[in-house]
Amino acid sequence: MNADQPDSPARRLWHAYTESRTAVVSLVLLSMLVALALLAPWVSPQNPYDLLQLDILDAKLPPGEAAAAGGRFLLGSDEQGRDMLSGILHGLRISLLVGVVSSGAALGLGLLLGLVAAYFRGWVDGLVMRVVDLQLSFPAILLALILLAIFGQGLDKVIIALVAIQWALYARTVRSLALVERDKEYMEAARVLGLSRTRQVLNHLLPNCLPPLIVVATVQLAHAISLEATLSFFGLGLPITEPSLGLLIANGFNHLMSGRYWISFYPGLALLITIVSINLVADRLREILNPRQVK
Repeated sequence: MNADQPDSPARRLWHAYTESRTAVVSLVLLSMLVALALLAPWVSPQNPYDLLQLDILDAKLPPGEAAAAGGRFLLGSDEQGRDMLSGILHGLRISLLVGVVSSGAALGLGLLLGLVAAYFRGWVDGLVMRVVDLQLSFPAILLALILLAIFGQGLDKVIIALVAIQWALYARTVRSLALVERDKEYMEAARVLGLSRTRQVLNHLLPNCLPPLIVVATVQLAHAISLEATLSFFGLGLPITEPSLGLLIANGFNHLMSGRYWISFYPGLALLITIVSINLVADRLREILNPRQVK
C-alpha cells in the first residue's frame, strides 16, 4: 500500500479507539467474556445442569474445596452441588444471548419504524410517534414485569418482553437522526435523480444515521442484560433449567447471611464486569463517533 494513501474509515476509527487505554482493556475483557461464553460447553469443568454430574455431598463447598469425585471447585459450589465456575460460564452464555438477540430485534424494529416516520412525515409520523410516546410513558421494568406475568417464564418470553420495552427508544432516536438528514442536499439530489424511495432510504438516509445509532445499541445491550438479570432475580425471567447470571445471584441470595457469599458474589461480579465493559466500550464509541468532536 502506498504510504501516502489515506487510511480507510475503519482504520481511522480503530486508531481513534485504541488511543484510550481504558477502552482497549474493556474491549479485550469483553472479547474474553464473549469467547468464554461461546465456549462454555467445552471449557467448563462440569455441565452444571446435568443431574448425573451432580453430587449432593458437594453442596455449598467454599472456593478451592475438593469435590467428592475428585478435582476442586475453584469458585465453590451451590446448594445443589453445582460448580459455580461452570454455572457462571453457562449463565453468561444465556445472558449475552438474551441481550444480543433482544437488542438486535428491537434495533431492527425501531430502525424500520423510525425511518418510515421520518421519511413520510404527516399522519404516518404522528401515528408512530404517538405509539412511541405511549410505550415510553411506562417504566421499562414495570412493563417487562406485566408482560412476563402474562406470557410466563421462558427464554423466548423474556426476549419478546425486552424487545417490547426497547424498540421505542430506537425508533425515536432514528427518527430524530433521519429528520436532520432528510432535507440535506444529498437527499435532494437523490430525489432529483429519480431514485426510488427504497434506494433513497437504504443507500443514502440509513448510512448517515448509523454512527450515533451504534452507540445507542451498545448502551442498550448492557441495559438489556441488566434488565434480564433483574427479571430473573425476581423469579419472572428464565426458568431454573435455563439459568442466567441473574438467576444464579438469586439462588445464592438466601445464603448470604450464613456466610456462603460465593454463591451470589461471583455471578454478581461476572455480571458487573460484563456490564461495565460494555458501557466503557460504548463511552469510547460515543467519543469517536461524535460528529462535533474536534479531531
